[in-house]
Amino acid sequence: MFEITLYHYLVLSLILFAIGFIGIIISKNIIKVLICIEIVMSAINLNFIAFTAYKNYLFLSGMIFALFITAISAVQTAIGLVLIYQIYKNKEKITSEEIEELKG
Repeated sequence: MFEITLYHYLVLSLILFAIGFIGIIISKNIIKVLICIEIVMSAINLNFIAFTAYKNYLFLSGMIFALFITAISAVQTAIGLVLIYQIYKNKEKITSEEIEELKG
């Protein structure tokens, strides 16, 4: 009936990447920025998995890269939430415009 091809996965990945990138640029809340970074990482994972599934089943390098990116995303989110918690404990605000302490 209707076959989902590599093109469909790439369009979905492009949409996810665009939503995440626009969210990173527009958002002032640091937690929203972290969520948008996760959306961008999910788009990258989708690309790796789609290319691995459609091009070559024997070499699972795309899925291994996706696994590493997922692990790095989890660690990055945990560290980011700890930093946000510490900043909120000291400043009682978590908007990126009001926090200027980390500027070099």
